[in-house]
Amino acid sequence: MSGRTILVAGGSSGIGLELAKDLVAGGDRVIVTSRSRETADEVAAGLGANATGMALDVSEPEGIADQLRGVPALDGVVMAAIERDANTIRDYDITRARRLITLKLIGYTETVHTLLDRLTPSVETGIVLFGGRAKDAPYPGSTTVSTINGGVDGLMNTLAHELAPIRVNSLHPGIIGDSPFWAGKPDGVLAGYESRTPGGTLATMADVVDAVRFLLFNRGVSAHSLNVDRGWRIT
Repeated sequence: MSGRTILVAGGSSGIGLELAKDLVAGGDRVIVTSRSRETADEVAAGLGANATGMALDVSEPEGIADQLRGVPALDGVVMAAIERDANTIRDYDITRARRLITLKLIGYTETVHTLLDRLTPSVETGIVLFGGRAKDAPYPGSTTVSTINGGVDGLMNTLAHELAPIRVNSLHPGIIGDSPFWAGKPDGVLAGYESRTPGGTLATMADVVDAVRFLLFNRGVSAHSLNVDRGWRIT
C-alpha cells in the first residue's frame, strides 16, 4: 500500500527523519514535526511535495491540541520525539525529570488523544510509541529514562486496549551505531558495545525504520513491545 498519511512526531532529525524519508520514498504523505516551525518547514521542503512541516512541542502538553488543529485525516502516528537526560538518584534534578516524564508519558498520550478524531478506527491504522532499551538495561544516570521507557509499554497496553481496532505498539532501540547521537561518540566507545553484540555489528537506523514500518502497517500486530538491538543483551 501507499498513499497513506502518517504523522511523525520528532520527524525533523535522527531516526524520525530517516523514517520520514523512507515513507515519502514509498509513496506515502508525511507530516513531520519539530518544536521549531521553521525547522519543520525546512525539513519538509527537503523531503518533497508529499511532506508537510508542523510545529509541535510534546513537552508542553497543554498546547498540543492547538498545534495539531490543522492535521488532516491520518492512517498512522509515530511518536519518535525524545530528549536525552542523565539524572542519577544521588544528584536528582526534579526539573529535568519532570520535563522528560511529561514529554513522553503525558505528551505522547495527549497527542494521541488530540488526533483520535482524525484516525480511522480500523486495523489498517497504526500507532508506534518510541521507548528505549534503558527500560530493562539501566546504566548510571538512567533513572528517569529507564522509568519512562518502562512506562511507554504500560501506555502502549492501555491504548491498544482502549483504541482497538486501531493498533498500538512500542519500539525500543538499543545502541544504534550510525545515529547522530552514537556516531559522534569518541573512538572506542562503540567498540565496547560492538564487542558485546552477537556478530559484532550494532543495529542501524535502517533497522529501526524497518521495525517501525512493521509495527505501523502489519495488521496482525498490536500491543507488541519490540527491541531493536541485534541481541546485544544476550552476550
